[in-house]
Amino acid sequence: MAGINLLTLLDDITTLLDDIATMSKVATKKTAGVLGDDLALNAQQVTGVTADRELPVVWAVAKGSFLNKAILVPGALLISVWLPWLITPLLIIGGLFLCFEGAEKVFARFLPHPEKEADESQQLDPAEYEKQKVKGAIRTDFILSAEIIVITLGTVTGATLVNQALVLCVIAVLMTIGVYGLVAGIVKLDDAGLYLLNQSKVSANKFKEMLGKGLLAAAPRLMQFLAFAGTVAMFLVGGGILSHGIELLHHWQLEVITIGKSLLNGTGETLAPLIFDGLLGVVAGLCIVILHLVWSKLTNPKY
Repeated sequence: MAGINLLTLLDDITTLLDDIATMSKVATKKTAGVLGDDLALNAQQVTGVTADRELPVVWAVAKGSFLNKAILVPGALLISVWLPWLITPLLIIGGLFLCFEGAEKVFARFLPHPEKEADESQQLDPAEYEKQKVKGAIRTDFILSAEIIVITLGTVTGATLVNQALVLCVIAVLMTIGVYGLVAGIVKLDDAGLYLLNQSKVSANKFKEMLGKGLLAAAPRLMQFLAFAGTVAMFLVGGGILSHGIELLHHWQLEVITIGKSLLNGTGETLAPLIFDGLLGVVAGLCIVILHLVWSKLTNPKY
């Protein structure tokens, strides 16, 4: 009898694991787009940090990301049970914040304030600068992680609470390890190139020399691209959250998709929502930045 009960238990566990694996696979596919944005944004956040501090910064942000998800997973489960209507407004606030951050970066790029930047560079020592980068990266990660968690939750709404919790935990761990493992690899490309170049001098290996030079040449360009892609990702993700969370904007997006499909068929259907979300993110971000500047001028004339 005990043996039969044990076999029944093992069968139940196997079925549960199979269900979790299936649901996790579906959730991973649906969150893959956000994962790409998360990668670009976090790789961007490490730019400007000295080479010897890159991995410690990535590790510090990764720990912050795990903490974010440790808060978000139980929080999402509780909200889905007790306050399901609150998920969308919270996501919209997060989306607006991403748009604001993206627009702020654009303003800083094209409308710099030399005096203010000079004062800040004099006031901040490297340790404080690093701390601010980590805080900024963890803050951005929190919003992207929230979207990943909510998307995952949407794929398992019909499952039991236990299955929902397990799938959310699996996705949270896999996404965090995947993103920050890749970020760590990207930021150390130049070190890998330098290592191969030094090894080629010892072994006279032409392949290592070519590969090392290629990595050294590619690393700064990749980081520049990721810095650009990270800003674009802020607008795309922020605009996407707004267009899916606000019914009127979602209706406009569907109309734009219809027009895009009629003009360019499948290509238009794919590009239309991206263009719509991106432009929406830019407009929303610029509006918030302008409001922030006006408010700052009114409250602090020296700003």
